Amino acid sequence: MNEGLRRKRALWSESGRKQLESFLLAPWATRRRQDLLELLDRLNPTIQELTAAVEKEAENKPEVQLLMSHPGVGPLTALAFVLIIATPERFQCGKQMGSYLGLIPCEDSSADQQRWGHISKQGSSLLRFLLVEAAQVAVRVNPEWRRRFLHLAMRRGRKIAKVAMARRLAVGLYWTWRKEWNYQQVVKFGSHVGQPELRHGVQ
Repeated sequence: MNEGLRRKRALWSESGRKQLESFLLAPWATRRRQDLLELLDRLNPTIQELTAAVEKEAENKPEVQLLMSHPGVGPLTALAFVLIIATPERFQCGKQMGSYLGLIPCEDSSADQQRWGHISKQGSSLLRFLLVEAAQVAVRVNPEWRRRFLHLAMRRGRKIAKVAMARRLAVGLYWTWRKEWNYQQVVKFGSHVGQPELRHGVQ
């Protein structure tokens, strides 16, 4: 960036790394650059090994493959969702799913005044993080998700819009899993087709 270049992901390509190493820096900055690149070289094989293990585990679980049909959802997010939620039958509706994952706002109301605060952040912080990241990918690759995100961002701000899209993703994955439909089927038929009257409470 000091050289006026922003390579983003291309920085970690072969040509990007050569360019990074070619810049003339101050002695201690050069040492720091070399230390960080060596650390990267040590971590990359471990990351690749773990990624391969996650992908192999995802291949053995039909429900994970089903969730991966949703835009933005990869094997890590889908596998984490299945392992943490365990079974969709625990929940009677999508709202309960959002509440379980801490993606709904806290309420602080008194008398006739209703106030909504920050999200509750109960449940798994790891899964919340993965859902937010996956939702941002979905926004980039899916026009309908991008339209909804931009609409929310204009009204409420980007941070709130990110959380709202993560909650929407969690609900979408819940119905995809529960209905045993892929993403296109859920979009086409809707999540409530054939649903009995909803009950309250989490089992």
